[in-house]
Amino acid sequence: MQVPPLDLKSQYQAIKKEADSALAEVINSQHFVLGPIVEKLEVELAGYLKTKYAIAVASGSDALLIALMALKIGPGDEIITTPFTFFATGGAIARLGARPVFVDIDPATYNISPAKIRSYLGKSSKKAKAIMPVHLYGQASDMSEIMAIGNEYKIPVIEDAAQSLGSDYAGRKTGTIGLMGCYSFYPTKNLGGWGDAGLVTTDDEPLAKLVKTLRVHGAENRYFHQYIGLNSRLDALQAAILRVKLRYLDKWNKERLHRADSYNQLIKESGLLKDISLPFVKKDRDHIYHQYTIKVLGNENPETRDKLRDFLKTNNIGAEIYYPLPLHLQECFNYLGYKKGDLPESEKAALSVLSLPMYPELTPEMQKYVVDKIKEFFL
Repeated sequence: MQVPPLDLKSQYQAIKKEADSALAEVINSQHFVLGPIVEKLEVELAGYLKTKYAIAVASGSDALLIALMALKIGPGDEIITTPFTFFATGGAIARLGARPVFVDIDPATYNISPAKIRSYLGKSSKKAKAIMPVHLYGQASDMSEIMAIGNEYKIPVIEDAAQSLGSDYAGRKTGTIGLMGCYSFYPTKNLGGWGDAGLVTTDDEPLAKLVKTLRVHGAENRYFHQYIGLNSRLDALQAAILRVKLRYLDKWNKERLHRADSYNQLIKESGLLKDISLPFVKKDRDHIYHQYTIKVLGNENPETRDKLRDFLKTNNIGAEIYYPLPLHLQECFNYLGYKKGDLPESEKAALSVLSLPMYPELTPEMQKYVVDKIKEFFL
């Protein structure tokens, strides 16, 4: 049996008629960059998220970068974030000459620890200009606590919601709780385009206007530049596909939840809880399972985890590691002065997590095959 980590071909077949029609509309219009289709997507996403402004940009990485640019982040500024995330989170900070301050994670959810944020700010808050939590794998960070810390220290919160579009925290969509939210529509995301695409959200009108200006080289009017911006215009072909897929997002997220429940049940019935732990979901939020991520138990031994991944791959199961090396230990961030052991929970997670195939098109037979092979490995 073949169980890929994701099956975009099956997804396409389910929406083929609508997707092809949407692309044909753009091609016939010959309006390929920004324009009315992009504007319609922005309106629809703002409505879905219940936020005042949604500004489409060229990628999730650009969304993070532009959000920081809109806050005029630069050299000497500190942005507090998690090291257990995709590179773009830390990369956007460093590209502006600011300093990423990595603090450790909650070992249960893998999201940034509010206690660690507070601990750092209690020692040094003068240079901290923003807090950037990441809603990892599709579950919200502890936003009530993070917002309380931000308000106490008068530091804005920028949410990296690249993996969590559609998830709720205490009745609000992730990415709409802080001052700004940043989303990715990379093809593998729950709402994925057919290339790179991203979004910035905010309820702040001046910030929204500035983000719109920054995405077009910092010019409110063409050829007249108020700021040094960048080229981050979303193309209409991506917007057309995203508009089609947005109609299915809640349905697809519910299907992912059902698949997660099936995995949970199968793993429990297989007696595997002595070898792996299930994803942990806090009660005041939901999980859209961008990734279904287990932890391989046993002193966080990467040898066991890596052998399991390799065993699954030899049996045609696409298991992946997100993320094998925390950002504070990446070579490009050596200049920050972190060393192994500084952020132990992030380092343990990097050595023990494994994401199983997760998408709405997974069949019960495929999921049983995955769990049976995991059981076979541990026998």
